[in-house]
Amino acid sequence: MKTRVLLTLLILAGSLFGLSGCNTFQHRVKQKAEVFNSLDAATQARLKAGDIRLGDTMDEVYIALGAPDEKRNRTTSQEQTTVWIYTHSWQEYRGNAYRGTHSMIVEDTLTGSRRVYYEPVMVSVYEDRTEEDLRVIFKDNRVIVIERAE
Repeated sequence: MKTRVLLTLLILAGSLFGLSGCNTFQHRVKQKAEVFNSLDAATQARLKAGDIRLGDTMDEVYIALGAPDEKRNRTTSQEQTTVWIYTHSWQEYRGNAYRGTHSMIVEDTLTGSRRVYYEPVMVSVYEDRTEEDLRVIFKDNRVIVIERAE
């Protein structure tokens, strides 16, 4: 029994370790090795620093920044574009909220009588927040617009 539990834990830990490196720069370079190796040294260094520019391809942006949090296809009367949106998320503390009461029975050692006390139960309240950091717009596989949040 202990061996089975230990084996399960080791497999789970190995899986988590394997997944943890999936969005690193080195992993993205391995995925797009042909593209990355065809670039000059200055462009490779720029992408490693996460610096994207107008005219970069989707593969170059992916190497520099990773997969976007959201992708959209935009069609207007003049053109079709693809929009990649990068965001960050956090939890914002919103205060405490009353959740109910917790009862305690206390026995008086002198008289043997019991009393019930109720104490309030408060919980911290957090709100999930997401904010857009970067929007990259592509036309014909090339960056035409870079919008950064202030």
